[in-house]
Amino acid sequence: MKELMSTEQLLQGLKHYRRIARQDLLRAPETPHPDAFRLHAEARRALYVGLEQRASELGPQEAVDFALEQYRALPFTTGTAEHEHPDLKGRENGLENFFLMIGLDPKQRREARSARPKLSAAEVQD
Repeated sequence: MKELMSTEQLLQGLKHYRRIARQDLLRAPETPHPDAFRLHAEARRALYVGLEQRASELGPQEAVDFALEQYRALPFTTGTAEHEHPDLKGRENGLENFFLMIGLDPKQRREARSARPKLSAAEVQD
């Protein structure tokens, strides 16, 4: 990341992403897996709301640090069916959108990604 965005820029970008997630919520009934699509959009929207709150209360750097921490803790869902684990996939997608928005250094994202755990048997059964 070359230069951290201002709080206002960050909030404006997150608001835009939140609107996209809202539109996806409205489109969910038209998709092959409406419940999974809805949960995916809800997870992204909730993530953006949390990042907005953190950025407005603590500043952009705290929001970025929080997002990286969340990303590191998120289990991999690679290899699962598209409609499985919509909450996890929604959060992953939301965090990756956020990293693109802020221009996070790809190396930093790769390092965080490599620290992520594998999907546990308990999570597979959700």
